[in-house]
Amino acid sequence: MIQNILLVGLGGFIGSVARYFLLKYNTAWSIASLPIGTLIVNIIGCLIVGIVFGISVKYNIFSNEIRLFLVVGICGGFTTFSTFALENFLLFENGHLLSIFLYVSLSVTLCIGAVFLGYAATNWF
Repeated sequence: MIQNILLVGLGGFIGSVARYFLLKYNTAWSIASLPIGTLIVNIIGCLIVGIVFGISVKYNIFSNEIRLFLVVGICGGFTTFSTFALENFLLFENGHLLSIFLYVSLSVTLCIGAVFLGYAATNWF
């Protein structure tokens, strides 16, 4: 258990630092006021999760510890969007199309709403 926690923590450190540097040096890019740096991070994180998951399923060469380090640690630290995308992929793979619609709709709506609520709450104090 402690080993897994350390692997996730180390991976999270690497992913978070990589995200910091990538965003720091991509702030000059802007298309229609979109946060392109974050979009790039999310796309890269999702690509890495897809590759690791695909290799794990197809070749079974990664131990559980390596998957924790790469997916939960590095990709989780790099972007939590990659986990969200993988969960939706797994729902799709299992034929849960309604669940995908609900999960995506609720996640986007409620999470953006939570950001607005959290921001608004800072004005209450």
